[in-house]
Amino acid sequence: MIQDQSDPARTTHILHRQIAGSDQLPIAVAGRGIEIIDKAGKSYIDASSGAAVSCLGHGHPRVNAAIKAQTDRLAYAHTSFFTTDVAEELADHLVAHAPAGLDHVYYVSGGSEAMEAALKMARQYFIECGEPGRVNFIGRRQSYHGNTLGVLAVGGNLWRRQQFAPMLFESHHVSPPYAYRDQRADETPEAYGERLAAEFEAKVEELGPETVIAFVAETVGGATQGCTTAPPGYFKRIRQICDRYGILLVLDEVMCGMGRTGTLHACEQEGITPDLLAIAKGLGGGYQPIGAVLLSGKIFAAFRDGSGFFQHGHTYLAHPLACAASLAVQKTIEEEDLLANVRKQAAHLERRLKERFGNHHHVGDIRGRGLFWAVEYVTDRATKTPFDPALKLNARVKREALARGLACYAMPGTIDGKSGDHNMLAPPFICTTQDIDTIVERLGDAVDAAIQSIV
Repeated sequence: MIQDQSDPARTTHILHRQIAGSDQLPIAVAGRGIEIIDKAGKSYIDASSGAAVSCLGHGHPRVNAAIKAQTDRLAYAHTSFFTTDVAEELADHLVAHAPAGLDHVYYVSGGSEAMEAALKMARQYFIECGEPGRVNFIGRRQSYHGNTLGVLAVGGNLWRRQQFAPMLFESHHVSPPYAYRDQRADETPEAYGERLAAEFEAKVEELGPETVIAFVAETVGGATQGCTTAPPGYFKRIRQICDRYGILLVLDEVMCGMGRTGTLHACEQEGITPDLLAIAKGLGGGYQPIGAVLLSGKIFAAFRDGSGFFQHGHTYLAHPLACAASLAVQKTIEEEDLLANVRKQAAHLERRLKERFGNHHHVGDIRGRGLFWAVEYVTDRATKTPFDPALKLNARVKREALARGLACYAMPGTIDGKSGDHNMLAPPFICTTQDIDTIVERLGDAVDAAIQSIV
């Protein structure tokens, strides 16, 4: 059993994400609004919503009440025997608010499971359609779609893939949108997007269109590359290319979706509908583990009219408590018009970040959309040279921020899986203008302290 937090000799029997220092992690005991409180009574602004999860903050009474009420009715029923009212109601709600053409829902327990299911759906779709020769997925370098083996294979996060590479199936990767480092000086954003789309089409032709299952992409780049956004027109061109060759478009909105970028689904701002859309994190707001895949009518019809089933499944899919929590979260977002607040606070967050870091000697780029922003660090703004990875600047900033009562997401390997550092902010949708000011002030102080410790 873990000992009291104040005891320097306390031990833990948990295999934590990082073993070194795990015995010094603060012990979270409570949460209220946008704050988490540790056992010593210290409060931390949850400025990244964990990993862009806690969209309603902590301790929301409506969600808590929904979970308790569902517990009193029914905690669990296996989906091979039963469906439940709450799972059906949540599906109705999600489809009613989904991009046109996405009309069915497959439940899972998190983002990795959602993306793994989406890959299997894409493959089975072509089996049902009599095209078993479609075996190739095309993803993007520096993408991250989860930690299960299938999505690790399609993802482009080199650091996470490296030691498991012998276990991964072959997949193919093209360049991601990364305007800060890859857009040419003489290139408009539109021309840059066209170049990226042309690279994708060239890869399709190289592999043979008849062999390609799907293009897999994050609508807005997540933690690995730090909130990178696509150039204007990029996704419309990607959609056109997929349609031309009969390829499916799978979008990963596990982190950037469910309101995080100012619309319920990030792809709404791109003017497209994917064939498969993975959601999680903000779907349940952290109150219960839940994720889902929204699938198009043509995929559902292929399953229905072919084998009659989807050859996949998990024990806890459509879990009644998870569905109850998620439904309460989604109704709260809608009824309290929280997406309007996301857009309002997003404008303020962008302005404050650029005021604080726009002329900072060691901040190369400030990027994002909605309440989803990242700051990338450099040793020199003119050359865009990253810091030595051994210095672990992103982790230093995270520690300095925690010391100041701020939790922000940290990630190394921004550029290529080895070099580059960034920190990410993704505050809850309920945050205020004053909250944003405090977040940026504390982050600014943490960045300065971390950099002063190494330069």
